[in-house]
Amino acid sequence: MENYIELLKLILPELIVEHFDLVNTKIEQEKMHLFFEEKSTPPKEYNNRQLVSKGFLNEITIQDFPLRGKLVYLHIKRRRWTDKQSQEIIQRDWNIVAQGTRMTHEFADFLKEINRY
Repeated sequence: MENYIELLKLILPELIVEHFDLVNTKIEQEKMHLFFEEKSTPPKEYNNRQLVSKGFLNEITIQDFPLRGKLVYLHIKRRRWTDKQSQEIIQRDWNIVAQGTRMTHEFADFLKEINRY
């Protein structure tokens, strides 16, 4: 299983591999859809609070590097928690999507770089 994770780190943004579980895949003629759910590990900055997982936020879809001639779409469901004492809703502040795009930062940077030539 460890080899599988190391391979995913070479293909996908490391942030996704580290903090999300791949729960489903769907391959169409020209598209590959990868479905991720955030792991149920509460944010470290809230270690001093009792948090309970309360499901997921709405799914977001971002485009990543093409693989094997297929467009790749990452479908990501972020988790939310409730603080048991204050009933405050807690979620991580992910900065996954490059600002102004629906792509990962790495893919957006790649496209900017090749556009310079």
